[in-house]
Amino acid sequence: MAQHLQREIDKLKKKILGLGAAVESSVHMAVKSIEERDSALAEKVIRSDVEIDHAEVDLEEDCLKVLALHQPVAIDLRFIIAVLKINNDLERIGDLAVNIAERVGFLILRPSIKIPYDLQGLAEKSSWMLRNSLDSLVKLDTSLARRVCATDDEVDAINREMYELVENAIKANPEHIDALIPYLSVSRYLERIADHATNIAEDVIYMVEGVIARHRPEEFQVNEEKKP
Repeated sequence: MAQHLQREIDKLKKKILGLGAAVESSVHMAVKSIEERDSALAEKVIRSDVEIDHAEVDLEEDCLKVLALHQPVAIDLRFIIAVLKINNDLERIGDLAVNIAERVGFLILRPSIKIPYDLQGLAEKSSWMLRNSLDSLVKLDTSLARRVCATDDEVDAINREMYELVENAIKANPEHIDALIPYLSVSRYLERIADHATNIAEDVIYMVEGVIARHRPEEFQVNEEKKP
């Protein structure tokens, strides 16, 4: 029984990592489509969401089967619970990538302008959190998971600053308001991706340590020199 359960857990791990890779790719393409105003790439992101949705449903069904057939306990049970929650967060990140890509349709109908904030920097920070939240799952590394959680405050600060930058850009060039507004949404979507990456990291902490880390900022104190 233990060997059968371990094989099923290995399959779940492979599937959640495969879904994570697909979602990470979708986010990368969505941001690139915004930067390059590339409608074809944006459409590719939108179409790929169907596959992500199907993978999410399949993985949830697999988790429920393992729970029913093997009745796991201790860390095996926590792993499956964590996968169920992470699965949902990854599906939501895929949806947010689609939301970003959909902004391209608005932008290509409007004059090309300079992005009023560091979109690439914000995207890289959010992508770093997503990538490392999944790495912490693979490595069972709660130290890395806590670094991911701590980085969420930085993304929140960047997002708040972005609103002021866009507001100033609108005041300086009110004729560009229709072209600037979509960037408000893009920043908010990236901030939400960071939130979901934080959820994933918190689930890793729960899985490994049995500690529910939500709403406990003291859990995420890390050495400043280790931050990205």
